Amino acid sequence: MIAAFLRARSHLTTDQADPVFIRGRVRRNARGGLKGIINLVTSLSPEGQLDTESLTKPLRLVVVSGMSGAGRSTAAHSLEDLGWYVVDNLPPSVLPEVCRQAREIDLTRLAVVLDVRTRGFFEQLPTMFTELAAIGTLPEILFLEAADDVIVRRQESVRRPHPLQGDGRLLDGIHRERETLATLRAAADLVIDTSSLNIHQLGSRVAHAYGGAPDDQLRVTLLSFGFKYGIPVDADMVFDVRFLPNPHWIPELRPQTGLSKPVSDYVLGQPGADAFLTSMQDLMQVVSVGYVTEGKRFATLAIGCTGGKHRSSAMAEELARRLRATGLPTTVLHRDLGRE
Repeated sequence: MIAAFLRARSHLTTDQADPVFIRGRVRRNARGGLKGIINLVTSLSPEGQLDTESLTKPLRLVVVSGMSGAGRSTAAHSLEDLGWYVVDNLPPSVLPEVCRQAREIDLTRLAVVLDVRTRGFFEQLPTMFTELAAIGTLPEILFLEAADDVIVRRQESVRRPHPLQGDGRLLDGIHRERETLATLRAAADLVIDTSSLNIHQLGSRVAHAYGGAPDDQLRVTLLSFGFKYGIPVDADMVFDVRFLPNPHWIPELRPQTGLSKPVSDYVLGQPGADAFLTSMQDLMQVVSVGYVTEGKRFATLAIGCTGGKHRSSAMAEELARRLRATGLPTTVLHRDLGRE
């Protein structure tokens, strides 16, 4: 794949071969050739090994992938806004060499968008990760997920066929893509389910995960939700706070949410609430060390009640306050507030 990619370069005109970077993204010319990143790609050494002598600068690499229609482009734009150098639709086999060149020009944060449109996508992944490990680069994988019905609506709204649809139905293409990406999803460092997120909320999730300076500290996302709307598919751990009395049955508290002081005071004042929060805080102190040791930078904790309006939102906000007090970067999302 690298050799074919380089041979194609020799057929470009002088104008096409010049490096053209548009917000750090790869653009295609009218003939379908790659513009922008091509001058950063050179040949391998005669022995077929990547040169690691010049790889002295730290490089944080994020591979952005996921389902078509789940928000890869939005995530890529968010990373660009955060100062990341983003390359879109790059053949996976070329990535190790691009990383070597990126270090030589002092790039420290590189994000690469990969999807199943690339021919031989899945077959190239094992080689790609092996070669990245050989040059001392361990990529973080950000996987964007969404429910089938949501992807269908999004694809139909832009009137675009699914890349794996072929002559079949849109759902056929979605199911093929899920099967192809199943292994990559299982290996992901961070999975974001965008089914109920708008572009601004997705941007906030990306900013929380990748907006700070590179470090080895765990970043926590607390997600309140309602069980009647389904369990979040992107949660690492799920907790049930339906053991607490429901403020829904108190007339003056029913129209309010767990973000209001009266509801929060009521929920947190119930027997078992403080003990539950203390146990979760202790749990995070234990698992955060193991997560960082294992190279996991992100943890999503889902806290659920019946509708996601009162108990889960109040408990999530209080747990976030406690975790932040210990120095653990924590953000809170309320998935189902306002759905009634």
